[in-house]
Amino acid sequence: MPQQQTSSPGQGQRFDWWAAPAAASASEEVAVPRRTAVPAQPMPTRTAAAQPAAAPEPVAAPPAVSAAAPAVVPQEPPAPASATDSTEVYRAVQASAAFQDIRRSYRLFVLPIAGVFLSWYLMYVAAQAAAPALMRTRVAGPFNVAWLLGLSQFLSTFLLTWLYARNARTKRDRAALGLRWDTQDQLR
Repeated sequence: MPQQQTSSPGQGQRFDWWAAPAAASASEEVAVPRRTAVPAQPMPTRTAAAQPAAAPEPVAAPPAVSAAAPAVVPQEPPAPASATDSTEVYRAVQASAAFQDIRRSYRLFVLPIAGVFLSWYLMYVAAQAAAPALMRTRVAGPFNVAWLLGLSQFLSTFLLTWLYARNARTKRDRAALGLRWDTQDQLR
C-alpha cells in the first residue's frame, strides 16, 4: 500500500482533511465519495397501551386570488400596550425611594472596599518592584515577605467576598426582593 503524502492547501484550495485523503502523487487523482447527511427520523415513543394513530386533519386550500384583486401587503401589528406599560413601571421603580436606598447601600459598601483592595494590591506590586531586598527577607522557613503578602492577597479576596455576601444578605436582599415582587405585581 503506497504511503499518502500530506500537504497544506494552496491559495484558493480548501483543506478538507476529514472529507478526502490527500492524493499519493500529483498525477494520481483519488475519487472519494462525499458523505451526505441523512435526515434524522423521529424516535418512536413507547406507551403502556398502543393507541391507533389519528387520521391527519384535512388542510383547507387557500382562497383563489383573482388577477384584478390588489395584492394585500401584510402590515405589522401595532406595538402592544404592555410594552409601554412595562417601560413606565420600570422607570417608576428606578425613580422610587426604595430603589435609590438599595443602590446607595450598595455603593456605600462596594466603592470603599474596592478602593481598599485595589490600593492593597497595588502596594504589593509596587513593593515587589521597589524593594526586592525587603520582599526576599525570610520570615519562617522557606517563606519570605513576598510569599506571605502574596498569600494574604488570596485571604483578603475571600474575606471581602464573605463580607460582601453578608452585607448583601443582611441589608439589601430583602429590600430588593420586596421591590421585585411589587414590580412583578404591577406588571400583571
